[in-house]
Amino acid sequence: MPKPLHSLLPTSLVGSYPQPDWLVDRDNLRGRFPPRVRAKELWRVDPRFLEEAQDDATLIAIRDQERAGLDIVTDGEMRRESYSNRFATALEGVDIDNPGTALDRSGHPNPVPRIAGKIRRKYPVQVRDTEFLRRNTTRMIKMTVPGPFTMSQQAQNDFYRTPAEAAMDYAKAVNEEIKDLFAAGADVVQIDEPYMQARPQAAREFGIRALQAALDGVKGTTAVHICFGYAAIIHARPEGYSFLPEFQQCRVHQISIETAQSNLDTVILEKLPDKTIVLGVIDLDNMAVETPEVVAARITRAFPHCPPERIIVAPDCGMKYLPREVAYGKMVSMVKGTALVREALESARDAVDQSKKRKAAMPEIRTTAKAKTKAKTKPKAKAKAKTKKRAGKKR
Repeated sequence: MPKPLHSLLPTSLVGSYPQPDWLVDRDNLRGRFPPRVRAKELWRVDPRFLEEAQDDATLIAIRDQERAGLDIVTDGEMRRESYSNRFATALEGVDIDNPGTALDRSGHPNPVPRIAGKIRRKYPVQVRDTEFLRRNTTRMIKMTVPGPFTMSQQAQNDFYRTPAEAAMDYAKAVNEEIKDLFAAGADVVQIDEPYMQARPQAAREFGIRALQAALDGVKGTTAVHICFGYAAIIHARPEGYSFLPEFQQCRVHQISIETAQSNLDTVILEKLPDKTIVLGVIDLDNMAVETPEVVAARITRAFPHCPPERIIVAPDCGMKYLPREVAYGKMVSMVKGTALVREALESARDAVDQSKKRKAAMPEIRTTAKAKTKAKTKPKAKAKAKTKKRAGKKR
């Protein structure tokens, strides 16, 4: 298994990276909510050559991440129309020809997969993607999959008695996929569960249970991403998370959150004392590229509540909707800002180590000084004894 370039404060994307204009119609993409059903009209490339074009775009995303200096690399989700629809529409039990309707997290009706039968995974959906990523980088790699709770909320349920039953079958499909992704070479698999923040009551009722089922028997480092939605679509941010401490009892290893655009009070990280935090420090609503100093300040805000040893540095969310030059610039600043923090921490630790060494050496110096003093006084004592002896003989 590859190791990150930096063991302290490694850097990573959340998942997506901007797709090239020659691959997708970005104007069409920006003007709509993330598609829940297939949106083949987004692709600019003839279907006969689409897979090759997606591979080429993936190589661009990999090289951009490597050039920027990221420790953990994703495939940029170049083959996806949205973070969830490629997997969700590949499952058995979904009628993709006759979609349903459900309210998006913003309250707008949206075409969604219609559940017409039992949800099952027919075949591995993203194994080829993982193998391609693994072949084309020597760095640690992360793959993302949509979460069972989120998929259950992005569907019209015409089969199961309750949404909870649907979520549990989605969990089985996700569980099978995660195990195959690790077998294909993934170092980290992230489950995207933004709807747990959007619908916290239902998430408490059955969302965590479904997530636990998706992780059952999984061997490998897992993460869950929970956010306030794509900044390009949902501009307003709440002051804090409505659903986050609940993950402390979940067997997932990493929790990916956003703090930059929302200016989140990082005291909430104290509720997750056993988790690695994937800390979002890049504002994806602002097209201005942050300076490294701004990034560094956003990272260090978390330190009173979470030690740097438990932090991975990342953007707030996926970069899909950003112009590529902006995304790359933000990625570079993120790496440079993290380096500033890393250097400051190492300097502080060196200073502490030097101070400890000086204090440890002080008793030895005193002991040596005392020994020298005794050595000097011994001849004098012997001289006095000889003088007394001679005086005695004279008497």
